[in-house]
Amino acid sequence: MAGSIDRVTEAAAAAGLEIEIRRMGASTRTAEEAAEQCGCSTAQIVKSLVFQGESSGKLYLFLVSGPNQLDLAKAAELVSETLKRADPRHVREQTGFAIGGVSPLGHLIDIPAFADQTLLSFDRVWAAAGAHDAVFAAEPTALFAAARATAADLSA
Repeated sequence: MAGSIDRVTEAAAAAGLEIEIRRMGASTRTAEEAAEQCGCSTAQIVKSLVFQGESSGKLYLFLVSGPNQLDLAKAAELVSETLKRADPRHVREQTGFAIGGVSPLGHLIDIPAFADQTLLSFDRVWAAAGAHDAVFAAEPTALFAAARATAADLSA
């Protein structure tokens, strides 16, 4: 099985998204840490949040702008079921990513994805690339397409 960063690289290439993964040498686990390392605003950081359907057990990916909070009611309406935060161990087993390094791309499973439409106001956003210190930059529309994410009003 390919490593997490390799899976992100391969998934981006398969989707036609040209990226350069950067190992920052320091943690990018939080939006604040990532913004500091990337030299951008916290709003340009893409948080990859994984939630689980309470009745189905299905995992869902929500790509949210750094300072924004996911509105669980809006998210639940999008997926037609109540959501709960997924267990970190379950996330790692199913997606292949540890919390803090979950990427929008390269998951082991096909995961329905939704993206915070506020990210579209930037020319470039930064997302996790499969490790606690790995990131890549992308144009938001291209990232959403590569992640097969539906843009939506997700913020609280």
